Amino acid sequence: MNITVNGISHMVSARMLDDILDELGYTDRRVATAVNSQFVPSGTRKSTTLFEGDTLEIVAPRQGG
Repeated sequence: MNITVNGISHMVSARMLDDILDELGYTDRRVATAVNSQFVPSGTRKSTTLFEGDTLEIVAPRQGG
């Protein structure tokens, strides 16, 4: 299925958010996620389904000041 990840189109085979993160190489990384501009807590990623055309934002924490 085709989704947009951080503004870039991606073809993914997974449908569940946690599986999509694994597929995209975010396994074991601490990230914040939003689907269609709605924040998705890490505890609900296993039960969050994405659909064709959805938009996923992935933000990794950064240090600095």
